[in-house]
Amino acid sequence: MFSQLKNIDTAFKHIRLFSYLLIAACVLISGFAIYKSYQSSDNYKNHIYILANGKALEAYAADRKDNIPVEIRDHVKMFHHYFFTLDPDDKEIQATVTKALYMADESAKKAYDDLKEAGYYNNLVSGNINQTVEVDSVQVDINQYPFYFKCYATEKLVRSTSTITRGLVTQGYLRNVSRSDNNPHGFLIEKWEIVNNQDVSTVNK
Repeated sequence: MFSQLKNIDTAFKHIRLFSYLLIAACVLISGFAIYKSYQSSDNYKNHIYILANGKALEAYAADRKDNIPVEIRDHVKMFHHYFFTLDPDDKEIQATVTKALYMADESAKKAYDDLKEAGYYNNLVSGNINQTVEVDSVQVDINQYPFYFKCYATEKLVRSTSTITRGLVTQGYLRNVSRSDNNPHGFLIEKWEIVNNQDVSTVNK
């Protein structure tokens, strides 16, 4: 009889141990499932869909800090495009430069006023000169604020008789501002200056 009780007691201990292990496994599996579901939900929130030409395109939303260098480079590139890509038309020059001035402070406005006073834009119009700029690279330092940048670009002035190529180097700083239609990246260029703008080559037609 004592032997039977001992066996029952041992079996009960085994069953109890097995029950504890089973409960612990269930808790772990449930916790892991809950964690993964929250993680999946967060990932899902970061995915957005853009409708373009009748097609839904998936995009991934990331924190702005992960994209600051990319956004700075694009902001600087677009500013230089609007400021330096000019057609021989007064209204067109005014329209494109105005777009650039939304992206920078009074330092860019001063550079524009100086060029205008020197007759630079009048010369473009009277000489039927097309001016374009291609940004080669933008160096960015995000370890300081405002963020410092240095831009290297190639500028071309196309006349009916020749094409002049210039090496353009500018620098400045960027600070954060509110995003808008005129400033989608939410940066403002300040203390902007042209470091170098010298002729590299002239090709006669």
